[in-house]
Amino acid sequence: MQTLETVIVTGYAKAPQGTSMYEMYKHAGIVLEVDPKEHKIINAEFTFVTELTKNHFQKLLIGYRLQDGVEPLIQRIQSFYFAPSQQAIIVALQAAVQRYWDNVKQKNT
Repeated sequence: MQTLETVIVTGYAKAPQGTSMYEMYKHAGIVLEVDPKEHKIINAEFTFVTELTKNHFQKLLIGYRLQDGVEPLIQRIQSFYFAPSQQAIIVALQAAVQRYWDNVKQKNT
């Protein structure tokens, strides 16, 4: 059996009504693949409708080290993503990052 070197963590938030995200998914979702040795985002997927938006967000997040805090990631989103779902994505990201650190803390106790 192969040993996995990364973990998957998810976060969700209610999508804003009137957006295509809401019509298709009802929520904003984010899935992060994280290297727990370096706390670095290796890959990311989202409940965005378009591939362009998904690709853009991957560029924003992949390679980011979570120990640098969630605030710089939020600033990246606010600086480079101008859409009605911006706040929902931020909430989903915060939930995923919090879930990640809660699990890291739990494993270390």
